[in-house]
Amino acid sequence: MSTTFPRTRNSRRGYSIDQVEDFLEDARRAYSAEVTVPAVVTSQSIRQMAFDMQKGGYSAVHVDAALERLEDAFASRERERAIQVQGDEAWYTEAKAIAQEILNRLARPVGHRFDRTSFLTNGYHRKDVDAFADRLVKYFQDGKPMSIEEVRTITFRPKKGGYREAQVDLLIDAVVDVMLAVR
Repeated sequence: MSTTFPRTRNSRRGYSIDQVEDFLEDARRAYSAEVTVPAVVTSQSIRQMAFDMQKGGYSAVHVDAALERLEDAFASRERERAIQVQGDEAWYTEAKAIAQEILNRLARPVGHRFDRTSFLTNGYHRKDVDAFADRLVKYFQDGKPMSIEEVRTITFRPKKGGYREAQVDLLIDAVVDVMLAVR
């Protein structure tokens, strides 16, 4: 019986134990692999990882916290390897270019920063997203403090005719990438 993470009660749903254990084993192998071996697990794939739910599975809160730490470790290692190959200046130039793409998107007029869903379909509430976008602009342009945790855990209310979730989520992923790159 595995005890990597606390488990939920048998009547409650948690992450699939087998899937979590398989993923962690893949991550261990990828982290200890030689630089020349193609990466199977990356910081981005960790961020996008999803597990099936099962009764009596692993506590989602505990697994998610561990995945965030694992993502940080992979991002740090990816940065170190990229700096060895490309050099420090090239690495930061790439991060700066991504930050500029983010700012270009956020420079669009309020209420029109992302595509919208139909009036029958839920998307992210535009006011919520725009308020967060304004905070991101202040972070990138004015150096206003913002933690990576704030970005990772941001939630938006659903709203018919709201912003398309996939576009907003991609931007948030890009923000996390930049924040991890310049840590």
